[in-house]
Amino acid sequence: MNISLYNPEPLTKDNAALVLVDHQVGLMTGIRDYSVAELKHNVVGLAKAANALGLPIVTTTTSANSLWGPAFPELVEALPENEFIDRTTVNAWDDSRVAEAIKATGRKKLIFAGVSLEVCAAFPAMRAVREGYEAYVAVDASGTFNQTKRETGLIRLAQSGVVVADGSSLMVEILADNASPQAMPMYSALGMDWATLVTQVRTSAIALSA
Repeated sequence: MNISLYNPEPLTKDNAALVLVDHQVGLMTGIRDYSVAELKHNVVGLAKAANALGLPIVTTTTSANSLWGPAFPELVEALPENEFIDRTTVNAWDDSRVAEAIKATGRKKLIFAGVSLEVCAAFPAMRAVREGYEAYVAVDASGTFNQTKRETGLIRLAQSGVVVADGSSLMVEILADNASPQAMPMYSALGMDWATLVTQVRTSAIALSA
């Protein structure tokens, strides 16, 4: 049996960029594989962590004024410097402004997240692979509307050479060293309960030993 393995070089602060596609109010209401609260937490955490690591971030919406509404407020608040490029094309990469913004990052490893997983995240990620980039999809920041869409979307991504992962694992890979001054801001951005607890225990231990 032939098994095809794809194991690219690690993501780093210098080779990676984040592309957030269509995390819009109208689309978020249809999500069924995560609770809306959990998905918002994951998306905002991913955005803030990428910001803490200094990654370029491209943000886009589709038909915000006629169909799906604006990006959800918590994400806009997390990325106050970002322009959300509004387009009409189904595949974000098919809009020249989005394509140029991605290319302008100068990065060859692209992390995508979007609503929905099987369209908004998958289509530009698959296009990125065809264009010679390495593409990743942060699945937990990419909800969809039913289990069939989730399962077939994940299969198609894998078939297309896109790396499927969760957002926090991708950010930790980029961090690389827990001694980095970016470590605490990144972990705090991700909002992981266990990491917060560990920090509290460590702070208490330092205070007691002083």
